[in-house]
Amino acid sequence: MPPPPREAVRPPKRVDPIPGTPFGVVHLDVPPVTSGLAVGSLVTGIASILVSLLVFCFGFTGPNYGGAWAAGAFTVLGALGGTAAIVAGVLARRQIARPAPPPAVRFTGRGLAVAGLSCGAAGLLLSLLGLAVALVVQLT
Repeated sequence: MPPPPREAVRPPKRVDPIPGTPFGVVHLDVPPVTSGLAVGSLVTGIASILVSLLVFCFGFTGPNYGGAWAAGAFTVLGALGGTAAIVAGVLARRQIARPAPPPAVRFTGRGLAVAGLSCGAAGLLLSLLGLAVALVVQLT
């Protein structure tokens, strides 16, 4: 015997009969789906923050280990990740705010999109700040 379903079966939203036939058109109630763009924005934003920590680590090691060059290389990666998180977060917020007619899929995850935007902006700014620290340490 199969296990019971996790959620109750949703009844149809509307049934329109087709005149002259015993058939009808069923409009299903589709549950909302979490936006993939919002999740991707959050994951990329967190990754850009982690990469910015590498920028600071290489920046503080100083000229002994080629700190400015390595920090610059990781700054490019952190800036690209932060920018991608910001763009994906903006697109996710647009996708979530867009009204959907009944048969279309509705998207949720506004909080994930906002968190991805803020993490992406923080990762971008921290990467640039880490590069500035690396250059100051390199020049002194």
